[in-house]
This record gives sequence, C-alpha cells and structure tokens, in this order.
Amino acid sequence: MPVVSLTINGTSVVKDVAANTLLVQFIRDELGLTGTHVGCDTSQCGACAIHVNDMPVKSCTMLAVQADGCKITTIEGLAPDDNLHPMQQAFHEHHGLQCGFCTPGMVMTAVAFAKDNPDATEQQVRRALEGNLCRCTGYQNIIDAVLDGAKAMREAG
Repeated sequence: MPVVSLTINGTSVVKDVAANTLLVQFIRDELGLTGTHVGCDTSQCGACAIHVNDMPVKSCTMLAVQADGCKITTIEGLAPDDNLHPMQQAFHEHHGLQCGFCTPGMVMTAVAFAKDNPDATEQQVRRALEGNLCRCTGYQNIIDAVLDGAKAMREAG
C-alpha cells in the first residue's frame, strides 16, 4: 500500500492509503475532517472543494496519492483560531447558506477567488462559483457574501 505524506491544516500526516482512494475519502474517512462534503460523486457540485498548494481543487477529482508532498487546507483549517475567516464571517452576516451542505465548498472556492480578484464584480463572482451548486438558495445572498468577504480580506491585508 502506498504511503502519503502531506500537510493538512498545518499538521503533518503520514499514512498508508489504498492507491484508489479519493482525496475526499482520505480527508473524511482517514483523517476525520468531515467539513469537506461529498455531494454528487461526479465533480459537478463543488461541495468537496479544498485548497491544494493554495489552489482550489474539487477533492473528489484527485487521488490521495496525488496529494503526496502537498499542503492542503480544508474548511476546518481556514481559520485555525477561534475567529472566523473574513469569508466565513461574510457568509454568516449575509446568511449565504441555508442547509449548509454546500457552504464549505462555496467558502473555499470563494476564498481562492477573492485572493486573486479582490475587486471582483458580481458577474465575476457568479462565474467563479459556477462549479459550486446550492440546492437551497437563490444565490444572491451567497454572491453578496463573497463580495463582502473579498472586501474584508482585502482590508485585512
């Protein structure tokens, strides 16, 4: 069985893993980080979005062995202290969620987008979130949250 060595949310992990284990399964089942959700099993919904080497990735599209040597951040590691990340705070303030199932993936995608696009327009945010599906909302609160979260991230430096 292959061995995977990676850093997840600032913690080094070395574990045996079956070669066909998806990264999302490894994160949830082997590491117990259940904030990363499996929503569709077809890489359509974005509920499993995480950051791999600071890039947004749908973790259901990557094998755990492909993450060997990588730095991974999940929703649990986005704000390691007791404070919310500015994007999480914006989702809270704008009620950019309903059931919350898609929220971790939305937030992770939004954070990566906002880092590269701190002055994004509403249309740019809508395009950036096209790979993240929400079955509960009309998306407007999510869009408002991303715009506000991007502003807060920019102001925080």
